[in-house]
Formats: sequence, structure tokens, C-alpha cells
Amino acid sequence: MIRASDIPAHNSFRLLNGSIPGCLLEPVSVEELAQVDIDIVDGRIAAVHPAGTTAPSPDSVDLDRSMVWPGLVDVHTHLDKGHIWPRTQNPDGTFMGALTASAEDRRRYWSAGDVARRMDFSLRCAYAHGTVAIRTHLNSEPPQHAISWPVFCDVRRRWAGRMHLQPVCLIALEKLVEPVATELADLVAQSNGVLGVMTDASPTLDADLQRVFSLARERGLDLDFHADESLNPESRSLDRIADLALDFPGKVHAGHCCSLSIQADETAATTLRKLKAAGVSVSSQPMCNLYLQDRQPQRTPRLRGVTLLHEMRACGIAVALASDNTRDPFYGYGDLDLLETFTQAVRIAHLDRPIGDWPAAVARTPAAIMGLEDGAIRAGAKADLIICEGRTFDEVLSRPQSRRVVLRDGQPIDTTPPDYRELDDLF
Repeated sequence: MIRASDIPAHNSFRLLNGSIPGCLLEPVSVEELAQVDIDIVDGRIAAVHPAGTTAPSPDSVDLDRSMVWPGLVDVHTHLDKGHIWPRTQNPDGTFMGALTASAEDRRRYWSAGDVARRMDFSLRCAYAHGTVAIRTHLNSEPPQHAISWPVFCDVRRRWAGRMHLQPVCLIALEKLVEPVATELADLVAQSNGVLGVMTDASPTLDADLQRVFSLARERGLDLDFHADESLNPESRSLDRIADLALDFPGKVHAGHCCSLSIQADETAATTLRKLKAAGVSVSSQPMCNLYLQDRQPQRTPRLRGVTLLHEMRACGIAVALASDNTRDPFYGYGDLDLLETFTQAVRIAHLDRPIGDWPAAVARTPAAIMGLEDGAIRAGAKADLIICEGRTFDEVLSRPQSRRVVLRDGQPIDTTPPDYRELDDLF
């Protein structure tokens, strides 16, 4: 097994006999797992060779087929909500319970200092696990927007060079009315962010969505929706989002899309065709959706709430997997570990037999959604890599990979997540 101490403490060395998901190489390999050697020079990947075609040297490290991933990209998180569970739990585990509990916690506790402490803690967790970029939704219902956005901008500045951070405003669609709408859209534009809202079934859906698209178009903003996060088959805002996205110049992304999973096949297929035609990308948050959806007292859940991942991929829609909430009323667990997210998604949504290109859903696909060049192992990229203990998918997916080695700029980092005790005084 490779250890951090095995990595040479200088700028140029070679990693031999690594196993890399073929979809995460550039150019993409047809092999599900490709065997390669990787040259690292001055903190970057200088070259990638087929394994066995380069000569060992004193500076070589034999990975013995350990699986290597690029730094991972988390396209849907909530850094402002993270780690409030110890003081404000979800009373019944339902979606409405989460909304009520998190709103109460926000009203009572979300000062600048509180948000900054928890946000930084979450980022240190993600960093230790090997994540290199995060898109986070920020609750932007006034007056919270005036607190959380300046905090985020300061955190982004302090984390520059270690983590690419991209903010999205989050507010219920029906609350995005004037003068709040203009103020928030301007704030997002000034902060180099993405305009976002939560959508569901609503009698004023069409007019409300048109207003959101207009706000984004006027400012050159991309859009990110919490779409149809329920098991109500009549919740079809995703379909209307796809209609409006057809002539929209920016990127449009939708998360959750749970109601799609229980709609009639013909209805869902129509929406998928529209999403493909409009270039709308989708992310699934399987752990959070399983936690909240179809939860009823003293009844085993029947429905998973996970959107139509296989059908979307078959249609050619860009699909990502993301962490979502972490230790808050919407999801009481998690650690912003995208390898865990991928592992659970494979089990939950049957993303195997074969694994195929699903690893791209936590790497190059979300990177493309965010407009980044991360997410692939290629010559010229930063040597931000994750070296797993496991050598094959069955080994990697069977254990937590807690002994992974994480390289940033070609050198190992401390992969110990921060201690929860650091936050005790907040609770």
C-alpha cells in the first residue's frame, strides 16, 4: 500500500503502475481502468504513459495498481448550513422538518462569525478528502444575504489556490420579488456567482421563472435550480426550466429533480428530451434525497427520490453526483467526501455492471458545469491527485479508503479531517 512518506519530497518523480478510470484520462481511454505511469515535474503532470513503457528510476514510486483519481469537484453543497446538527436537529427527518429547523437555526445563530467558522471547517474536511472545487448554495433570504455573502467572499479569498469556490444564491422562487430580486441578482453578479432559486409546483411558476431568466440574462449570469425536490408527480418545474433554457445564452443547471422519478414514463421522457435540446445539466444528491424523501412515521420508505440518472445519461445529458448537505437538518451525516458520495451512488442507483464512465460524475462533468478545467488526469494539469488504497473498483467501493494519499501540486497533504470538538463552543 502506498503511503504519503513514499512520495519523494522534491519536484520531479514518476508514479508507476497506477490504475486510472479510463473516463478520467485525457484523452479518454476505452478501458474502464487504464494502467499508466505518470510523470510529475514542478507540481504538474508532465506526461502520462501506458504502464510499463517507461523505465524505473531512483525517483520512481511503484503504486502496485493503486487507483488514482484527479482532484474531485463537488457541484452542489451547502457550506453555510454545515455542521449545525448538534444544536438544531430535524425533529422528524422530513423535508418540512428540515426547512423549519434550519430556518430557526438561521434566525437564532447565523452571525458572520458562526457562518465563517462552520464554512471553514467544512472546507478543511473536503480538502483533506481530495476535493479541489466546490459550488455552494448560500441561503439568501433577507437579511441573511447581507451576512453570508461577505463571509463567503472572505473565505473564498483565504482559500484561493487551495479550493476553487463558486457561490449560488438560494431563495424560494416565490420570494424572489422586487426589490429583493434586483438586489440579489446584483449581489450575485458583483460576487462572480450564479443565480439560483428553489422551484416546485406553483400556480405562478411560469411568470416567476421568466423573471429569474430575465434577471440572469440582463447580468450575464448562469442559473442553478433546486428543482422539484419532492415526490409530487405534479411538480414539473424542470420541464418549464428546459423550455426557457432553449434560447438562454448562459449555462443552466438543475439539482435534485426528485419528482421526475415517479412521473409517467412518457412524461419523464418528454422532459429529458427538452433538457438535452436545451443543454441543461443535472446533478443528483442521492444520500440527502434518500434521507428526506418518502419518510413517514413507523413506515419503511418505498421510494428513493433519486432522479433518472441512467435515462439522463442515455439521452446524452451531462449528469453529476454531489454531496449536498452535511450534518444539518437536511442530512444529518456526511463529510464532503466525494469518494463516499460516489460509492453510495453506485450502490443506491446501480451505477455498475458496468461502472463505465460514471466516475466522471464527480470529476470532469461537474468541472465542466462549473466552467473549470479540473477533473481529468492530463499532461499540463496540476498534480492534484488522490491515490487510493484499493486497486480495482470492487476494492475501492468496499472500504472507505480512509488511508488514501492526497497530492496537491505533487506533494502529499495531511488527510486528517478537522476534529468536531473545534466547533463545540458554537453549540
